[in-house]
Amino acid sequence: MPISMLESAIFKDMFGTAAMRAVFDDAATLYRYTETEIALAKVQGELGVIPKAAAAAICQRADSTKLDLVELKRETEIVGYPILPLVHQLSKMCGPEGEYLHWGATTQDIMDTATVLQVRAALEIIETDLKELDQILDQLSATYRDTPMAGRTHLQHALPITFGYKAAVWLLMVRRHRERLAQLKPRVLIGQFGGAAGTLASLGAQGLPVQAALMKELGLGLAPVTWHVARDGLVETIQFLALVTGSLGKIAFDIMLMMTNELGEAFEPFVKGRGASSTMPQKRNPISCELMLSASKSVRQHAGLALDAMVQDFERATGPWHIEWAAIPESFILTAGALRQAKFMLGGLEVDTKRMLKNLDLTGGLIVAEAVMMGLAPHIGRQTAHDVVYDACRIAATQGKKLAEVLYLDTKVNTKLDRVRIDALCDPANYLGAAPQMVDQMRAWHKS
Repeated sequence: MPISMLESAIFKDMFGTAAMRAVFDDAATLYRYTETEIALAKVQGELGVIPKAAAAAICQRADSTKLDLVELKRETEIVGYPILPLVHQLSKMCGPEGEYLHWGATTQDIMDTATVLQVRAALEIIETDLKELDQILDQLSATYRDTPMAGRTHLQHALPITFGYKAAVWLLMVRRHRERLAQLKPRVLIGQFGGAAGTLASLGAQGLPVQAALMKELGLGLAPVTWHVARDGLVETIQFLALVTGSLGKIAFDIMLMMTNELGEAFEPFVKGRGASSTMPQKRNPISCELMLSASKSVRQHAGLALDAMVQDFERATGPWHIEWAAIPESFILTAGALRQAKFMLGGLEVDTKRMLKNLDLTGGLIVAEAVMMGLAPHIGRQTAHDVVYDACRIAATQGKKLAEVLYLDTKVNTKLDRVRIDALCDPANYLGAAPQMVDQMRAWHKS
């Protein structure tokens, strides 16, 4: 078993995506650190905090691609953090002017701001994926708006629904996630610059102007007070990813059950060899669903860890911060992987409408017992109708008869309802409730 599925040459594209890994890999991380240092020098030069010539030299010469990674690793293991080793190398690159690098900043300023820049790029990927998934589910719900199937509660036949209704329920979750994403950005995409204890003391009266200019330069929001130990913004991001993957896990669970031989109502797209067994040639395993479900459970664990990491001591934490270093990138990569699997699976979903109809009739009309009860209730009262239909259901189930056949012979029923009415009440297609109209409402709700 590889150390990490997310970096394994064999498994990494099953559990994640190349695009999301590129946001968080070493090269991208060092680039974001350097980008933040350059932006800081630039605005400080413009404000006269450091010489303009020094700022210009730093902007021109600081280059993350020229870093000695072996030396950076060695020093980071000694220091415990990568910024001081990074500053050493960047300063040398910039010559004498490099003495003005990292002016008034602290390690966490650079790392936090770089992380927020990575989160911004990562959220753009998630946003695009959610929009594409929205379009797929919108089309599924439209295509199967009126396709009857068995609705199930506690894994038992409950009432008829339509497959479009089921897809619309999935769509509801995705649209709410898109709404959540738009709402959380202003709280999350906020840069960090506070100095040693967050007070910007080393810059005196120039501290707040530098802070504001830095965030403007990087296109990030500005907090009214330093958030070194107020981690709720980043933690909210991970909770959001847990919600997204949780919804994908629910969709995956539904499809996995529908793929069983006993149900056979929907299947992942057929690709020769996909989901095959080494010993059972007939197998067609729900691979994408399994990966989506796995991601939902893994990101949930990271969500819990992130909440734990919020509990930090005084003005700088002794340890909890490090939890984010794993939780943030891994949550994003797993979420991107799950969304990729969802788009593939749902985009090519094979739906067997005939099997849905066959399963709908599996109990010989028992699934519409409520319809019969409600049709009989105006004549004999609701509770009495419930008891009459309940007894009829037991007879039908134990004798292997259709519910309508039993009702034809029941004097409590046939004196109130004729065969045409009984047949109409026992037809699942006549008892879809507002399912099709709900599909229409869902498709129109927050559509973009």
